[in-house]
Amino acid sequence: MSSYQDYQDEITRASKTVQKKIAETEKKIGDTTLQVQNEFFKTCEEMGRAVISRATAQIELTSKLTEKLGAAHSLPDVVSAYQEWLSKQMNACSEDARQFMTNSQEFMTTSTRLFSYGWSSVGMSR
Repeated sequence: MSSYQDYQDEITRASKTVQKKIAETEKKIGDTTLQVQNEFFKTCEEMGRAVISRATAQIELTSKLTEKLGAAHSLPDVVSAYQEWLSKQMNACSEDARQFMTNSQEFMTTSTRLFSYGWSSVGMSR
């Protein structure tokens, strides 16, 4: 009967080891999930601030155009105001496109880093 008791003790130890490993893996998954959520939230928050900043700049640019058109006394004044506005608008669009590409790249880099870290940290990498 001693060998049977030894067998049961070995099974109990193995079971406890497996349960401990499962608990550690669950904690790593939870920690990684929380980190991923925090990073995505931070990235989305930064992108949201950039959008609001851009909208504010757009409102200011349009407001200045309206003021200049209201103060215009001749057709050349109107054309000049529109030319200035169009030039600034084109620059703003160019900057928006650049910022969008930068944000997209940052988002993809963060995603790749977090997901690859997440999988490898819980022992699920190939």
